[in-house]
Amino acid sequence: MPRYRLIIEYDGGPFRGWQIQDNGRSIQGALEDAVAAVNGAPARVHGAGRTDAGVHALAQVAHVDITKTLPPGRLRDALNAHLRPLPIGVLAADVVADTFEARFSAIRRHYRYRIVNRRANLALEIGKAWRVPRPLDAEAMHEAAQALLGKHDFTTFRDTECQAKSPLKTLDQLDVARDGEVIEIVTSARSFLHSQVRSMVGSLVWVGEGRWRAADLRTALDARDRRACGPVAPPDGLYLVRVDYARE
Repeated sequence: MPRYRLIIEYDGGPFRGWQIQDNGRSIQGALEDAVAAVNGAPARVHGAGRTDAGVHALAQVAHVDITKTLPPGRLRDALNAHLRPLPIGVLAADVVADTFEARFSAIRRHYRYRIVNRRANLALEIGKAWRVPRPLDAEAMHEAAQALLGKHDFTTFRDTECQAKSPLKTLDQLDVARDGEVIEIVTSARSFLHSQVRSMVGSLVWVGEGRWRAADLRTALDARDRRACGPVAPPDGLYLVRVDYARE
């Protein structure tokens, strides 16, 4: 039974998140429906990350074992045909070793958060960015963000329903940069806690607004208490950009 790796982009807005659940449509469920139609039998699709409701992906990675042996390009095209008109696209498919695991073989995940810092309402980017009308100091946000780099107990920035065994994570990158009215926050780590990125972004916005100083962000981290966190940024602006794997 061949194992295929899939590279997938999606608009998370219409879905309850990646993972199959009872209270609405999921990206995983839509993909499994498409796989079943192509394969003639159900198969589990395993993703590299369980993005929340409303979170988008530019290159989510998944693997699936199917009974049919198909050329990768044919599998990609067949899945896309069954996914239409849902906002999910299989960008690529390839055959991998049966030891490859989309989630557990990953060595780094990269996310981007997009803020539009302006007074005017969004028109073209509704559901794709967070509009913050108050002026933000992106340089202050970037400076403060560096205190979160490295290995820490991120309990403050962890959702209360997070199922991770430990709050300890190593943050490799957290950069904030402005281009006109757009502020992008780029972060990478081997793995993240549930809502960690959105929690960090919301707290950094408080720094950008002048409500917090860099020292306040560090104090919140050291508190290891969810109540010390700033606001949780909405999912609209969050994108899973890339997942890295060791060379095969």
